[in-house]
Amino acid sequence: MKMKMHKCNECGIYTLEDSCPKCGGPLHVIYPPKFSIEDKYGKYRRKLKKETMNK
Repeated sequence: MKMKMHKCNECGIYTLEDSCPKCGGPLHVIYPPKFSIEDKYGKYRRKLKKETMNK
C-alpha cells in the first residue's frame, strides 16, 4: 500500500484511500513530482503549460 496523501477534486477533503470516501470522486496526489536534472519530459510539460496558458 502506498502512503501518499490524496485530495478530492470535488469536495476538497484529504485521504489515503484510492477514491473519495465522502463523495466517491476522483483524487489527485498533492505532492510535486521529484526533481531531476535529467528531466526527460520537461520539454513536453513546458509545451503543455504554454498551450493551456494561451487558452
